[in-house]
Amino acid sequence: MSLREFCKRMARLAAHGAALPFFLFHALKVPVLGKDRAIEGSSQLLALLPGICGDYVRRAFLSWTIRECHPSAIVSFGTIFSKTAARIGENAYVGPYCSLGSVTVERDVLIAASVHILSGGRTHGTDDPDRAIREQKGEISHVTIGEGSWIGAGAVVMADVGKGSIVGAGAVVTRPIPHKVVAAGVPARVLRSRVPAGEPGVSATGGTSVGR
Repeated sequence: MSLREFCKRMARLAAHGAALPFFLFHALKVPVLGKDRAIEGSSQLLALLPGICGDYVRRAFLSWTIRECHPSAIVSFGTIFSKTAARIGENAYVGPYCSLGSVTVERDVLIAASVHILSGGRTHGTDDPDRAIREQKGEISHVTIGEGSWIGAGAVVMADVGKGSIVGAGAVVTRPIPHKVVAAGVPARVLRSRVPAGEPGVSATGGTSVGR
């Protein structure tokens, strides 16, 4: 084992110790508020820890409280979670001031600052115009950000993003984005394929994609 790897392991161990009081406080809230309400408040508190130390403590806490948070992932300052179903994969990077709902962030994904990944596009019911929207039941969907993709700053994502794709800054993703494409705009649409000419791409549903 290299000295660098040894230091990382010691830092992770220390981070788990530092995260333990936060976890105990969180565990007391879960029976009263429910898992999702509790993680929202706890992640807001942990989001305020700055620097590399904050990254380590957040990762340790999230490894106990959400579905998955890989030891190599980075969750930056100001980022909050609203669903315990969230998964953060190996070498994934979540930038500062993001908000994540029910989402799987697969390995090697890059998420820039101020990205909002919602739990689908129908989290609030709107069918009855005579009732307040807050009183209408919505639908929670799980969103997947595919391996190796990159989500630009300020994007809002409400649907799956395929592997190896790029979503431009400020884009609003309302429909699934295929694998290996560049998409941008409001609503987001595919601008071009990232696959070299003559090679078939792969769509988000597993078929071929021309990228246009």
